[in-house]
Amino acid sequence: MAEAAKKSIDQATLEMIEKAAKDGCNIVFDRAETMKPCPIGAEGSCCRICSMGPCRVPLPKGREETPEEKRKRRGVCGATAETISARNFVRMIAAGTAAHADHGRTMLELFKATAEGKAEGFAIKDEQKLLQLAMDLGVKIGERANNEIALDISNVLMEQYRQQEGELIFLKRAPLKRQEIWRREGVAPRGIDREVVEMMHRTHMGVDQDYESLLQQGARTSLADGWGGSMIGTDIQDILFGAPAPVAGQINLGVLKADQVNIIVHGHEPQLAEMLAVVSQEPEMLKYAESKGAKGINLAGMCCTANEVLMRHGLPIAGNFLQQELAIVTGALEAMVVDVQCIMQAIEEAAKCYHTRILTTNPRAHIRGAEHVEFDEHNAVEAARKIVRMAIDNFPNRKGNVQIPDIKTDLVAGFSHETINYLMGGMFRASYRPLNDNIINGRIRGVAGVVGCNNARTTHDEAHLLMVKELIKNDVLVLQTGCAAMALAKAGLMVPEAASKYAGAGLAEVCETVGIPPVLHMGACVDNSRILVAATAMVKEGGLGDDISDLPAAGAAPEWMSEKAIAIGQYFVASGVYTVFGTTWPTTGSPELSEFLFKDMETKYGGKWAFEPDPVKAAQMMIAHIDAKRKALGIDKSRERVLYDMAMRRELG
Repeated sequence: MAEAAKKSIDQATLEMIEKAAKDGCNIVFDRAETMKPCPIGAEGSCCRICSMGPCRVPLPKGREETPEEKRKRRGVCGATAETISARNFVRMIAAGTAAHADHGRTMLELFKATAEGKAEGFAIKDEQKLLQLAMDLGVKIGERANNEIALDISNVLMEQYRQQEGELIFLKRAPLKRQEIWRREGVAPRGIDREVVEMMHRTHMGVDQDYESLLQQGARTSLADGWGGSMIGTDIQDILFGAPAPVAGQINLGVLKADQVNIIVHGHEPQLAEMLAVVSQEPEMLKYAESKGAKGINLAGMCCTANEVLMRHGLPIAGNFLQQELAIVTGALEAMVVDVQCIMQAIEEAAKCYHTRILTTNPRAHIRGAEHVEFDEHNAVEAARKIVRMAIDNFPNRKGNVQIPDIKTDLVAGFSHETINYLMGGMFRASYRPLNDNIINGRIRGVAGVVGCNNARTTHDEAHLLMVKELIKNDVLVLQTGCAAMALAKAGLMVPEAASKYAGAGLAEVCETVGIPPVLHMGACVDNSRILVAATAMVKEGGLGDDISDLPAAGAAPEWMSEKAIAIGQYFVASGVYTVFGTTWPTTGSPELSEFLFKDMETKYGGKWAFEPDPVKAAQMMIAHIDAKRKALGIDKSRERVLYDMAMRRELG
C-alpha cells in the first residue's frame, strides 16, 4: 500500500489497486511502471511521417547545443527539430479537433433524426434553447413547429462541417475585438472538416516546413473545435436532453451496489446513456432483474458520459479515466458499455479476471475480444433493452470475489452558462453583473478553468487537487469539466459547504451568499465551450475589458494525456487565455518552438501557453497572471466603500 500510495491520492483507487494485485489482474498503474516513456518521443523530437525514418533529433543532454549541432540536427529530408516538433504538436490538435467535431456531428445526426420523427425515444426537451439557437442562426420561428425549426437548425449546422469558405457561424458569439484578432491573424476557421484536412495535408512530408505557419493553422484548426464542433455538440445535447441545472449526485467506486445489477456507461456520447437511463428503470426490466436474484438495476457513469448523465439525471459517477479498470476489479460489475474516446483496450483483458461483459456500441470503435451491440438513433430503444438484458443475464455469473470500496462523496453538478446567469441575477434579471462586480471589488480575484484528463505518469488526482486548493484559497473561482471535475468532486470540493472550509474569505462570502460551491462542475470535456461562452458573457457584461484576453482569468490542465487536451488548450490560447499544462510537454525538444508557444504567441492572440509540472507553482503562475490583468484593468487596489448623500451625488453629475 505504501508503494500504491504514490499512484493515487484516492482511497477507493488505492483499495482496488491492492485487490487487483492480489487477483493477478494487470491494470494501468502496473503498465505505467513497466512501460517507460520514450524520452525522444516525449519531447517531440521523433518524426515518423515517411518511411525514410523514424528520424530522431534529440537535444544534447546536460549541456547547451552548439550552433553547428543545431544546424545538423535534422531528419533525413532535412526537416529541422522545430518543424518536426511543430508537426507533432499540430497533428495532436488535428486529432483532438476531429474527435470533438465527430462527436458534434453524431449529435447533429441524432438531432435531425429526432426532428424527422425517426429516432424512437428521443425528443426536444429544451424548447427555450432551441428557439434561442434558431435566433442565433437566423432560422425562422414564427408559428412553425419545433420539429420544423430543429430540422432547419440541423441543416445549417451540418453545413459548418462541409463549408469551404467564409467563417464558422459561432465565431460571432465571441467578443467583437476577438473576432477582429482572428481575422487579422488569418485563423478564423472556414469549415470544420476543411481545417482538419488541411492540417493533416500541411504536416505531410514535404509540405509546410515553417513552424510559425504550422502553428497558425494549428490555431485555426483548434478554433474549429472550441467555436465549432464542441460548441455544436454542447448546444444540441442541451436541446435534446435538457440544459443542465444544479443537481445533487455521488461519485466514486462506492456507488456500485452489491445486491443490484451494475452497469457502467463509459465514453463521450450521451445518447446511449440517456436511453439506458430510461430503459433500465422500466418495470419489465426491474422484474427481469429480480428473476435473476438482483434487487434492482444500478446505472453509473465513467469519464465524460458520466458527467453528462449526472448533470441531467443525477446518476452516480463511478470514477474518472484511471479508474475504469478498477470498476471491473470490484467484481461487482455486470457490464461496461462503451462508445468512443478515452476507453482503454485493457478493459477487455481485465474483464477476463472477473465476470464483466465489455460491450462496444459505436461503429467507429471496436475492441478485439469484446462483444459488439450496434447502437444508432434508429434502434436506440431496442439496443438499450438488449444491453440491459445482457447485463441482467450476467448477474448470476458473479464469482464471489466482490469488494466494493465503502467510499463515495456528495457533489453538486450542472453549472451551465444559463445556470450561472440565473443564479447570479434571478429569473427576471439573469445577468453576470454580480460576478463582474465581485471581481471588480476584489472579493473574487479572478476565474480559472481547470480541466483535462488523468495521466498514469503522475499521481492520480493529486495535481488537480493541489492546484485547485491553491486557487480557491486565493479567492479564484474555479470552473471544471471532464476528469478534472471528478477529481475535485471526490475530494469534496463540489458542495457549497466547501467554500467556508477551503476558499479565501472573499470567494467564500460570494459562494455562501449565492449558495454555490467554490468549484463549479460545467460538464464533459466537449463542454469546455461553456467556459468560452461564460468568458464572453463576462466581457459583454462590461467592466472587465473588451476581450477575453483582458479578463483576470487563466486555464490549466495539470494531468492532461489526450490529444483532445492539446486541441482544447490551443483554442483557449487562440481565444486569449493564458493556459498552463502539467505532467509533460510535447515540444521540449525544440527550445525555439517552445519559446514561441510560451512567449511570442501572446503577441498574436493575447493568450499563450505555459508548462509547469508542479501544480502549486502552476497555480501561483495563474494567480500572478490574474493579478497582472487586474492591474491592467485598474482594479488591483481595494477601494473604500462610501455611502453617497444627495449633495455628493449632485457633484458627480
